[in-house]
Amino acid sequence: MIELENAIHYTVAIIGLGYVGLPLARLFLNKGHTVYGIDLDPNKIQKLSKRQSYLSDFPHGDIKNMFAKGRFHVGSSYDVIQNVDAVIICVPTPLDEQVKPDLRFVREALKNALPYLSYGQLVILESSTYPGTTEEELLPLIESKGMKVGRDISLVYSPERIDPGQDKYALDDIPKVVGGVTQKCTEFGKRLYETIFKQVVVVSSARAAEMTKLLENSQRLVNISFMNELAMLCDVMKIDLWEVIAAASTKPYGFTPYYPGPGIGGHCIPVDPLYLSWKAKTHNFDLKFIDIAHQINERMPEFLIEKVEKQLSAKPLKDSRILVIGVTYKKDVNDLRESTALKIIEGLLARGAKVNFYDPFIEEIEVGGIQIKRSSLTRRYVQHHDCTLILTDHTGLPYESIVTYSPLVIDTRNATGKFKHLGNVVLL
Repeated sequence: MIELENAIHYTVAIIGLGYVGLPLARLFLNKGHTVYGIDLDPNKIQKLSKRQSYLSDFPHGDIKNMFAKGRFHVGSSYDVIQNVDAVIICVPTPLDEQVKPDLRFVREALKNALPYLSYGQLVILESSTYPGTTEEELLPLIESKGMKVGRDISLVYSPERIDPGQDKYALDDIPKVVGGVTQKCTEFGKRLYETIFKQVVVVSSARAAEMTKLLENSQRLVNISFMNELAMLCDVMKIDLWEVIAAASTKPYGFTPYYPGPGIGGHCIPVDPLYLSWKAKTHNFDLKFIDIAHQINERMPEFLIEKVEKQLSAKPLKDSRILVIGVTYKKDVNDLRESTALKIIEGLLARGAKVNFYDPFIEEIEVGGIQIKRSSLTRRYVQHHDCTLILTDHTGLPYESIVTYSPLVIDTRNATGKFKHLGNVVLL
């Protein structure tokens, strides 16, 4: 740590340069700090060395600017950690095949860092995880090196709150939650993050900080899954749920709009609540809301496949051509993690349908061992399909033309709702 002209300049190592780590690195650099980025993916390191971006909402120009002042260094070696004030872990926390927390990336990151940790440093975990991870998993590993957490080294949990694809809030405008293993740890984390975030929210413990992130995403899972369940009911009752939500949203208090979709994807909402559910079960406690919401979410792909089949009643699926619009888990990103579009495509293929896709951010997908290349989005190609299925509502797509030239549009995102009067649009 260097203090110059009343400004504190930290040197930080960020482990994991994905959707969380790379924007965080940019923010530290923009605030005048020095950053060592560590990632074991050679493709990412190669692209960064060529000043190229691999994130859809991260311009190449931003990468060039990050290197411009010589304070950004990237590589796969952990030995740079001996030169830093703080180590921030931003690696994936997926689910394993038994739908249980998979912390291998977190453990490996810390184990690789251990030989280079030294007295006075700060270690921060930002990856989403269940309450207790920081104290139960990271603390014992660090103290196995002979350093006492809270005395010799600081340990903090601070949940990432990055929302890929949105541009309404700058990263430093989003309040930063910080909870340390001890008060001294928390104070160090607060000092660091106060240099880059406009507001730092201190909580009493790492566990409270871990629970904060899971509360945020569990609330969204429950509410979106509820909308998906209502969508299935409204399908039977011949009610336009989108119209109902719009009407309910006119109430000036007491109602927060959530929207249905083809299922919940991404690295947070379908995963984080299951971390909490798993942890609750270790305390002999069932989180029934989360379990039910997960079950509803898992039903959506099959429901949509049946909806397509129903709407194409005059022609069996095995003889039908389906054009899928959008395969990423949300609009305006190039992220396929936990995308329900892939499950839906796989289900359609299994029933014999011919499926093509268009997504401006994805050139090729693999579904059930089959490689499918991106199709064109021309008038003739759209007309060539029996049904256009909109699964991701990317900005800037020619939705009016899609409706005009498609025999049938099934829209799970309300991207074509204003054209439903034309008679060939079926909304979720």
